[in-house]
Amino acid sequence: MRRRRIGWIAGASAAVLVASGAITYAVAEDSGDPGTKTPGAQSADSGFARDMAVHHQQAVEMSYIVRDRTDNEDVRRLAYDIAQTQANQRGMLLGWLDLWELPKVSAEPPMTWMGMGDMPERGDGSLMPGMATDTELKKLQSLNGKRAEILYLQLMTDHHKGGIHMAEGCVAKCTVGVEKQLAQGMVDAQQSELQVMAQMLKERGAEPRS
Repeated sequence: MRRRRIGWIAGASAAVLVASGAITYAVAEDSGDPGTKTPGAQSADSGFARDMAVHHQQAVEMSYIVRDRTDNEDVRRLAYDIAQTQANQRGMLLGWLDLWELPKVSAEPPMTWMGMGDMPERGDGSLMPGMATDTELKKLQSLNGKRAEILYLQLMTDHHKGGIHMAEGCVAKCTVGVEKQLAQGMVDAQQSELQVMAQMLKERGAEPRS
């Protein structure tokens, strides 16, 4: 059952990658329509694109770290699927900012577009909810086998929960239809992956951290 479920995620990830091209073209076409208003630098659309690009980059980094720290086929396959999907989505988000001629970096604190710009400084490299700290990343790099698998699954569980919160914010606040569509796809895919990771942690005698 586990292999079948992970295989389903791999198939779903492939579908996301195929759909991504269509979504990118749709944004380009929308932006070329004189009746379509390009998002502003302070909009939810651009804020989500900037913040989620950073959030995704860490997921890619963690996934490649664990692929080098374990020989477990299921964990390596899950990590590869997450890395490929989120790297592709990150490219789309940054591409939209280029298309809209908006900066990829903002002077405003992360999550300002969600009304969370005044949240306490997280520090140690953790810029947004769910992101791992620099200390946690170094620990992941120091572990092997089952211990690396457990920490990765726990860190990625937290990461997905934070990402889902952000994506739901875009679904509610973004104005570009295809960006809202991508955000909803992130919510659906990451909720499914949370179920898989919870089962994988259980099989290793561990639980999510929160």
